[in-house]
This record gives sequence, structure tokens and C-alpha cells, in this order.
Amino acid sequence: MSWWGKVLGGAFGFMLGGPLGMLIGAALGHGFDRGVERADELPPGAGFDRRERTQMAFFTATFSVMGHVAKSDGRVTAEEIALASDVMRQLGLSPEMKTVARRLFTEGKRAGFPLEAVLEQFRRECHRSAHLIRMFVEVQLHAAYADGSVHAAERRILEHVCRRLGVSRHELHQLESLIQAGLHYRQGAGSPSSARISLEEAYGALGVSEDSSDAEVKKAYRRLMSQHHPDKLVAKGLPEEMMRLAKEKTQEIKAAYERIKESRGLR
Repeated sequence: MSWWGKVLGGAFGFMLGGPLGMLIGAALGHGFDRGVERADELPPGAGFDRRERTQMAFFTATFSVMGHVAKSDGRVTAEEIALASDVMRQLGLSPEMKTVARRLFTEGKRAGFPLEAVLEQFRRECHRSAHLIRMFVEVQLHAAYADGSVHAAERRILEHVCRRLGVSRHELHQLESLIQAGLHYRQGAGSPSSARISLEEAYGALGVSEDSSDAEVKKAYRRLMSQHHPDKLVAKGLPEEMMRLAKEKTQEIKAAYERIKESRGLR
């Protein structure tokens, strides 16, 4: 049984505690409360392994922070809520997970949302894994770009999130380039990959430039493919139910690499 199956089954042998524990508790409602009562009789960590704990923390932080980012301009419109729901659909969440994700999104919109504490606990729970932190930021950008652009208030919050998680401006810029290339890749479904994204976007997605050597381009491509390998991410704590995004990213990275190869005449 996965971490989610254990959650729905009421197996609350472990508690995240802290702000993430409070958030998932509020999202799960009375079932969570009953689980807490049973958990008091069990030793810490019973029923959940380290990876499952990380998966629950990733899921909780992802959708609550997403709600906070959406609220950054002072209000959340019906369109933003619809876009967030669409992102949840794209991530491949089950109906039950979508319900809890929406509740977490709502918790993130509330006044007094403890962003600093949430980000700090998230870093601890994911054991400061650079791959997981990067994927977390990618999901936030994926949601922010759902309407085609990132608004100024959203950008300020996203930049703050990156600073707190140790993601540099250069990394953030590269992630944005990857997101933008991905948008054009999906919009061009049915056409050759080389026609879906521009050469500029392709270089940006890989984090290299036209002046980079073939060897540097290939190294960047391999590094990104390794960082987004679905099985590796799940092993580190990405919820299995969110593997679809990692798979899509590998396709987009391949498309960017192929675009560069075509321009350089590489095999």
C-alpha cells in the first residue's frame, strides 16, 4: 500500500508535526483527527517509512504553497482556481487526491499562512534533496505559468521561495526556460519536435548558450535527464501519483536537445 493508501486507511502511525502536519490535518478533516488519537498510542514513525514521510511532506507543501502564490496579488480569482485544478489534473492526481489538494490550496490562501516555517520543514523532510527541491519549484512555476505568464506579485513570492530553498537565480531562470519550452512543446502537439520550440528556448531549457561546446550541451542534457528521471525522483520521495510531470519533463528536455542537435548538425 502506498503512502496515500495508508493515509486514506487511517494509518496515522507517523505524524509530520509542525506546520505541514497542521496543514494536512486541516485538509483531511475528521479522519485526520481520529488518526491522531490512535497515533498517540504508537511509537513515532510506525507504519510509514522515510520515503513515505517525504512523499506526504512534498504533497502537502506543494499545494499549500501553490495556494499562497496564487493569493500573492491579494485575491484568488475563479480563473486562478480553475487553472490550479487543471494543473492538478495534469499531474495525474486521483479524485481523492484532487479533493485534498484543493483543500491544501485553500489553506495556503488563508491569512497568516506560515510560509517560512513550511519551507523550512519541507527542506528538512526532503533531506535537502536538490532534485526534489527543483521539482517542487517546477510545479510552482507550472501552476504560475498556467495562464501563460507570471505576474509581478507571483514572481516576488517565487523568488523568495527559491532563496529560502537554496535555488539560485540562474537555476530559477533555467527552470522558467524549461517551463516555457514545455508550453510551446505541448501547444505544438502533432508537429515535428523541431517546430515546437525555438532554438533560444532550447538553449535556455538546457541551461547552456549558443557558445557552449557540443560536449557541454551533451553534459547539460544528461544532467537534466538524470535529475528528472521518474524512478530516481520517486526513490527520493516524489509521490508516485505525480510521476506524470517528471515523465513530461523528460520529453520536453529531449525535444530541446533534439532542436539543438538539428541546428548543429549533430547525430
